[in-house]
Amino acid sequence: MTPTPTGKPRTRVHVVSDVHGNARDLARAGDGADALVCLGDLVLFLDYADHSRGIFPDLFGKENADRIVELRTARRFEEARAFGARLWAGVGQDRAALIEKAVRRQYAELFAAFPSPTYATYGNVDIPTLWSEYAGPGTTVLDGQRVEIGGWTFGFVGGGLRTPMRTPYELSDEEYAAKIEAVGEVDVLCTHIPPEVPELVYDTVARRFERGSRALLEAIRRTRPRYSLFGHVHQPLVSRMRIGATECVNVGHFAGRGRPWVLEW
Repeated sequence: MTPTPTGKPRTRVHVVSDVHGNARDLARAGDGADALVCLGDLVLFLDYADHSRGIFPDLFGKENADRIVELRTARRFEEARAFGARLWAGVGQDRAALIEKAVRRQYAELFAAFPSPTYATYGNVDIPTLWSEYAGPGTTVLDGQRVEIGGWTFGFVGGGLRTPMRTPYELSDEEYAAKIEAVGEVDVLCTHIPPEVPELVYDTVARRFERGSRALLEAIRRTRPRYSLFGHVHQPLVSRMRIGATECVNVGHFAGRGRPWVLEW
């Protein structure tokens, strides 16, 4: 904490989301901050901006990555799944084991890059069962839980809601709402996905509405936190808006921009 002109301590928190393999910039993300907050999606399975990067192209090559991105962008999810299944059938090895091995390599590098202290929750592409193996003593993992930072209460809810993409950490609306309820009233509500507001959930590059949470939106209206912070939508139509007393902020696609969003009070 640094003093203000009045002599009172000032707290500075840096916030990142959608890291997607960017360990280089993550290692600097906490510079000058009292704490780093990470809103998940550490894993890079497939980079939609550069189809040569990620677990999928490492296994199957860029041309196949181009094709699956094309199908998913066109919302032809059944065709994308069938195409992926044919590729996996030709591997001759256990799919889950191969993915876990690749994810473990990424987690080892990414968790080593976290500064101390870091407060983190899961994204929809993360594998929560592995986090306890890689989170060091300076990293606190929270999901449906609260923590105090600089005199403010931060609540954390990880994961996403179920979609045709079937990413690893998707929950039912009821499960997600229960975690929001468990967090209760906080100063800063930290989630991976945004509240269900059209301007906040529409991705202008993917040209589709991502899933936001109605339970989160209702909690914002009911409990009136100072801030609602989230990521998930990489190129949102609107990155910041007020809902009643709450400033709602998409903290940005860290994999692409390499800079944290700054919260100071």
